Amino acid sequence: MLFRPPKRRKEIAEVLQALLAKHPEETLYLAWDNATTPEEEDGEAVVRSAAGRLVLLSLPTDSPWLNPLEMLWRHLRREVTHGELFASVKMLVTAAQDLFARYNHCPQQVLSIIGAIPKNLSVCT
Repeated sequence: MLFRPPKRRKEIAEVLQALLAKHPEETLYLAWDNATTPEEEDGEAVVRSAAGRLVLLSLPTDSPWLNPLEMLWRHLRREVTHGELFASVKMLVTAAQDLFARYNHCPQQVLSIIGAIPKNLSVCT
């Protein structure tokens, strides 16, 4: 899991490159919510260099129900921040990182949260 400040061209390019490096043989389909676009210099260069392996699926503006990531953020808020008051931003970030570290050991759970697999198949030990 990479944590980056929002809407920064260089960081978007880094995330795209990390995805491509993690999946060197596959074509990746990435839902893009149009908050920031990779058509900006750095991101566009990564998309071009991927030679068709990175396909951006643009979501319509103001349609969070179509973005699977919104379901994951809703779950994160319910699991990490609901009813919690953190003493510092660092403690909040650490709590979020802990949740995603657990999900890294059980990717089926994330797929279940975003509706990609049935909830009864998300059991991890």
